[in-house]
Amino acid sequence: MLDLAPATRTLTDLVQGVRSDQLADPTPCAAMSVGDLLDHVDGFSLAFAAAARKTPLPAGSGTSVDASNLGTDWQERIPGRLAELAEAWHDDAAWSGMTQAGGVDLPGEVAAAVALDEVIVHSWDLAVATGQPYSCPDALVEAACGFVASAVEQNPDGTPGLFGPPVPVAADAPMLHRLLGMAGRDPGWTPATSGVAG
Repeated sequence: MLDLAPATRTLTDLVQGVRSDQLADPTPCAAMSVGDLLDHVDGFSLAFAAAARKTPLPAGSGTSVDASNLGTDWQERIPGRLAELAEAWHDDAAWSGMTQAGGVDLPGEVAAAVALDEVIVHSWDLAVATGQPYSCPDALVEAACGFVASAVEQNPDGTPGLFGPPVPVAADAPMLHRLLGMAGRDPGWTPATSGVAG
């Protein structure tokens, strides 16, 4: 069992560092603006907290990628949901048995790995899109790498809805860069390059 709280706290800081005039800016996910990405973070936080608790999502809620859903309280609401996400996975029971996320049945420990990967990779997405610094504890990056590497083995051309096609990264690159490459991101992306991924 891993503690997701350091990663969710970092993402919280990044969310709170986004300016309203950056919401339409590009991100490393070619189809997502900063606002779209924030809406996605909001939704997956809710969904994976429910997966940890093995409870259904409230009616009418779910993951989306649409900045128009953010409303005016996103800088308070999203951090609250990220804190709930970390708290939910702090329970040993969350990591065992079966659960459901995105309409897919999967083991609790796999759902946790997906949640961790989402937090880490989208933290980086948000950081580089908005000009904020980013770092993550090596143990969490290593755990996410293990999950993404196994997904890439099964789907070498990417996993629709989760990862874009892998981007080549040097074998001796930092672990975070290797994770990003496996997840379909160019670690050298900047807003000026308006890059690739999904």
